[in-house]
Amino acid sequence: MFATLSDRLADTFKNLRGKGRLSEADIDATAREIRIALLEADVALPVVKEFVAAVKERARGEEVSGALNPAQQVVKIVHDELVTILGGETRRLRYAKTGPTVIMLAGLQGAGKTTLAAKLALWLKEQGKTPLLVACDLQRPNAVNQLQVNGQRVGVPVFAPEPGNGVGDPVAVAQASIEEAKRTLHDVVIVDTAGRLGIDAELMQQAADIRAAVNPDEVLFVVDAMIGQDAVTTAQAFLEGVGYDGVVLTKLDGDARGGAALSIVSLTGKPVMFASNGEKPSDFDLFHPDRMASRILDMGDVLTLIEQAEKAFDAEQAAKAAAKLSGQGGEFTLDDFLEQMQQLRKLGSMSKIMGMLPGMGQFREQLENFDEREIDRIQAVIYSMTPAERANPKIIDGSRRKRIAAGCGRTVTDVNQLVDRFFEARKMMMSMARGGGMPGMPGMPGMGMPGAGKRGKAKQQPKRGKGAKRGSGNPAKAAAKKSGNPAATGNPFGGGEIDYEKAAAELNLPSDFSKFLK
Repeated sequence: MFATLSDRLADTFKNLRGKGRLSEADIDATAREIRIALLEADVALPVVKEFVAAVKERARGEEVSGALNPAQQVVKIVHDELVTILGGETRRLRYAKTGPTVIMLAGLQGAGKTTLAAKLALWLKEQGKTPLLVACDLQRPNAVNQLQVNGQRVGVPVFAPEPGNGVGDPVAVAQASIEEAKRTLHDVVIVDTAGRLGIDAELMQQAADIRAAVNPDEVLFVVDAMIGQDAVTTAQAFLEGVGYDGVVLTKLDGDARGGAALSIVSLTGKPVMFASNGEKPSDFDLFHPDRMASRILDMGDVLTLIEQAEKAFDAEQAAKAAAKLSGQGGEFTLDDFLEQMQQLRKLGSMSKIMGMLPGMGQFREQLENFDEREIDRIQAVIYSMTPAERANPKIIDGSRRKRIAAGCGRTVTDVNQLVDRFFEARKMMMSMARGGGMPGMPGMPGMGMPGAGKRGKAKQQPKRGKGAKRGSGNPAKAAAKKSGNPAATGNPFGGGEIDYEKAAAELNLPSDFSKFLK
């Protein structure tokens, strides 16, 4: 959504690196680039003017002139101002003290209210609530049926006494839903209202009547983040005609420029409370202004990634895998590797997950072209192996690899690559689990070549006299040769048994040699 803005701001900050102090010309040039970046991102002009003025004022102040790194201080100022225009802090739902909490959704047709109602219901269900969906969109064809299907997908009941398709009174349905929620002991009621293709008096009047009938604790305005500046116009019209407490942005995973998200809060004074960024019911969460600002500046969103991982990962399985990697719970096998891959898939799209890491903006093209089916191919190869092969991949020889490739419809090269990568990944993860860092990279603990820390001057061999023969260095073999036992000096796995104590005694070592063995 904010790719264009992120790229322009990243290019702007590159010009500031390496400067010990910022001149007036540097500040003006930076402000000009930020202004262009925001306008290209479709941010409203009044918001752009206010944002740039605040950045310039703070950049000329003492917090930059006295900083050790003025360029980084300017980045921090831009981050802080982005957080401000996005709402400042996270706004959470207000719940009713008595009776069910009523949440009313309003917005234009096509903004995604019906789908979002089910996503909100699932989110509330995960928070320990018992929501009830109410079908008050009785104008749009099949709107009631769509809400029922979505409610079934997320496991939330739907109150729909009227068939819709132009039949029924939405105000009466909304009133009846409150009594139904009390009777069935639901603590949250989500009212899905009708929308229109544009603002009209009938739409506003119906929404106002429903609001008056149910007296909602929260009225959420649902807006499509991809419609640009028209989102701001629509938001202002609904604020004047119906009124609302917060904004929900849908389709944040789209390819629009995202200026609406940066404009709505400043122009309406109402916070963005939730954001929907995908088609799955779970692609929905609270809107965090500070995290969104970090994403725009390519600083990543590690906190959201951690929260999603905590919900998706099985803590017991993760603990077992960690124990194996640290060498305390057996060996990390291909079965464990497959389990980790399957848990990782629960987080959603791999490109979206990687996009939450800091600095991944420079790899945006590679992330967008990432083939999500690669995990399916890996899974197919592993499932083609026998349990013994998964438990001990070292036994997978050439004939086994040929059989595995035929079983999963892949090539032998694919199987070779998977096995090789598994051993490399296991080695790296085991090194990291034991606190050794990442192997193969110099300059950090555990990141050098094996044995690099033990290297020093070459061990000098003792000088031998003229005509001296080179010995093997094995005291047992030397003693056996001296005693004339050829069988003992041949194959080390055959011949007779060696009396090592006798052999050591025959070496005639100095009396004080024992101190070197301590």
